[in-house]
Amino acid sequence: MITLPEFPKKKKLKSIAVLTSGGDASGMNAAVRAVVRYAIANGVAVNGIYKGYSGLLEGHIEPMKLSSVANIIQRGGTILKTDRCPAFFKKSARREAVHILKRNGIEGLVVIGGDGSFAGASLLEKETGFPTIGVPGTIDNDIFGTDDTIGFDTAVNTAIEAIDRIRDTASSHGRLFLVEVMGRNSGFIALSTGIGGGAETVVTPEADLTLGKIKATIERGMARGKTSSIIVVAEGPKPGLAIRIADGLSKAGFKPKVCTLGHIQRGGVPTAHDRMLGSMMGAAAAAYLVSGKSGGMIGLYENEIRFVPYRDVIGKKKKLPKNAMALAEVLAT
Repeated sequence: MITLPEFPKKKKLKSIAVLTSGGDASGMNAAVRAVVRYAIANGVAVNGIYKGYSGLLEGHIEPMKLSSVANIIQRGGTILKTDRCPAFFKKSARREAVHILKRNGIEGLVVIGGDGSFAGASLLEKETGFPTIGVPGTIDNDIFGTDDTIGFDTAVNTAIEAIDRIRDTASSHGRLFLVEVMGRNSGFIALSTGIGGGAETVVTPEADLTLGKIKATIERGMARGKTSSIIVVAEGPKPGLAIRIADGLSKAGFKPKVCTLGHIQRGGVPTAHDRMLGSMMGAAAAAYLVSGKSGGMIGLYENEIRFVPYRDVIGKKKKLPKNAMALAEVLAT
């Protein structure tokens, strides 16, 4: 069970806003709901900013009521919409964003998103002094300073369900399948999906896994009577990695099939874990921001919610669990 710290009781802000930024992740709505309801319960006004930083710059800001977040905890995506906003990299745009926030009587901002979203929030605060706090919402689970991120559990469960179905076909026809999951620079989804789905091989951006090693794994299974195999592949920095591996295996005499799961991993009903994580992180973000604590994100460490300064998060690489790849190989033998 995730545990919460004792929230500060003192209120320094009277009005805050919340936005979602970057890629959507199931459980973001739970976080939005928690920010809104925790703030209102403590006498603080809340505004919703629609379409991330782009919406902020365009002034898409609306007051939120308790009813604004009714019946959303079970919905995937984000009711506030989201966007990637290259314009926010400009200092002038960030200054304008603060002017817009202040004109709307907003004194602090909760940003639900990933590393890039936090980089924007951090610069906003450093340059203008405007208080911000982040909530990690990304299916990749690649944010340094937190053991878990909102949406990761749902994405992994979605991928595992797909692999279970693919394995039925693989077993029936004696086929080799490469299943490509999301994770451009991070192998967390691939690794968890591979172990949970019983894959014969897991290919991640972090692992030095050559085509020769992949072939050897398949051949080792065939030698002990296996007629089908599942290889889980993280998409990598360049899309289509599974196809390139399949081409190499085809040249070696295999007949691989490729299944790219793509964006089905982003959407869908959030798991109980992501609903709980989003709720607790959202409430913590509102509590800390209202009390005057800012300049960081809400993280999870050893099952406890904590505050982590941006300087300990942004630009740092989160590593896969030690020996996890070795465990995946052992379990696949």
